[in-house]
Amino acid sequence: MVVDDHPMWREGVARDLTEAGFLVVATSGEGRQAVRVAAAARPDLVVLDLQLPDISGVEVILGLRAALPAVRVLMLSASGEQQSVLDAVKAGATGYLVKSTAPAEFLEAVHRTAAGEAVFTPGLAGLVLGEYRRLAAGPGRGSAGAAEPATPQLTERETEVLRLVAKGMSYKQIAQRLGLSHRTVQNHVQNTLGKLQLHNRVELTRYAIERGLDD
Repeated sequence: MVVDDHPMWREGVARDLTEAGFLVVATSGEGRQAVRVAAAARPDLVVLDLQLPDISGVEVILGLRAALPAVRVLMLSASGEQQSVLDAVKAGATGYLVKSTAPAEFLEAVHRTAAGEAVFTPGLAGLVLGEYRRLAAGPGRGSAGAAEPATPQLTERETEVLRLVAKGMSYKQIAQRLGLSHRTVQNHVQNTLGKLQLHNRVELTRYAIERGLDD
C-alpha cells in the first residue's frame, strides 16, 4: 500500500512497485483514510509519507500497527531530520528513506523491508542505533534488586548473527561475512525473534544493544 498526499508521487511509486512485481492493493492520500483502507485491504507492507494533510505519519503508523500488528511500514519522506526519524521508528516504522533515494535503491529497500530487515537511508541507521544506545544506558538499567528475566538460550550461530544485526549490517552483508546463504541468515533471525518473543529487526537490534552485543 502506498500513502502519500501528492497524486503524481503516489501514482509513480505505485507504478514502480507494480512494475517490480509487487501487488499494490491500495493507495491513499490521507492518514485517517489510509488506516481505514489498510484494515480492509490488509497490506503486508505500507510505504508511507511522514507529512499528510490530516494527521501525521507517526499517527498513521500507530493506527496501522493497532489494526495490523504484523504490518511493516517503510517511511518515504522529504524530511531527514533527526526527530522525525526517531519518532517514526519509536512508533513502529520498520525503515526510513528520504525521497531523494534513487529508484533502484528504493526498490531494494522495499524488498529488504518485506523480508523483515530494518532499512534506513545511509547516515540514519547510525542515528537510530545511537538513540537505542542512549536509551539502553538510561535510568533504571541494572537497578539494584531488579530481577533479571531468564535469558533465552541462543545457539552460537544465532548469537553471531545477532551481533552483526546489532552493527546495522544487512542480511546480504551478514551472509557474505559468515559464508552463509541469504535464506540461512533469515532463518537464524526468525528463530532468534521467536526465542526472544520480539516482532521485528528494530526490536532485535535494541535487544542486542541493551546487552552490549554491538561492541
